[in-house]
Amino acid sequence: MAKRSKTAQEAYDIAKPEAEKMGFDLVDAEYKKEGQGMFLRLFIDRKGGISIDDCEAFSKVIDPILDEKLKCDADFFEVSSPGLTRPLDDISDYIRYEGEKIDISLFKADETGSKKFTGTIVSALDDTVVFKKEDDTEVKLALSDISKAIRHIDF
Repeated sequence: MAKRSKTAQEAYDIAKPEAEKMGFDLVDAEYKKEGQGMFLRLFIDRKGGISIDDCEAFSKVIDPILDEKLKCDADFFEVSSPGLTRPLDDISDYIRYEGEKIDISLFKADETGSKKFTGTIVSALDDTVVFKKEDDTEVKLALSDISKAIRHIDF
């Protein structure tokens, strides 16, 4: 889970059930100063991705709820997708991207001496993820073994 400021965590806790009602995963919240203003951002995702229309729809629903329940001095409020290259943080991220290619970096080298590989997520449960490597071998990893994992992008 991401480390959040107290205000960002409060916004996250308020917005999470509303996101779930709309079929979205609330993946993060941030409250930070940029330039002269304070920004409150919520990041939503779901299997298949998020569109601008999804962000707008969620914003229209959650904005009045946050105005009522959240006491903060945000000058700007935004709803965004987390982006294609956001690292996968917890098991829910791996579940959301089952069947997709992921670039994985490990804390220590595997039995082949490699610390990096690309694989497709076969399954994710509890704190364990099974990947199918490009050579069709499967590897089962604990989340604690994974240094970084991001969605693979083919150009």
